[in-house]
Amino acid sequence: MKDKDNGAAALRQMSNEQLDATLREASTKLFKLRVQSQTDRLDSPTEVRRNRRLIARIKTIQSERVRKAAN
Repeated sequence: MKDKDNGAAALRQMSNEQLDATLREASTKLFKLRVQSQTDRLDSPTEVRRNRRLIARIKTIQSERVRKAAN
């Protein structure tokens, strides 16, 4: 993984509020990238995939925390 600052280890160190903020930013960026991909040419086509995976990582960590808190 090239983007080390958004790796799973770094995300796990974030608080729940930081994860929520990062998720909102990533979702907004993904929306903008999708619109841009339909209207223009993307500078980096892999950026869409990276954002989708970042969102999936964040949601996975959030669900792990919910399950852990429930036990």
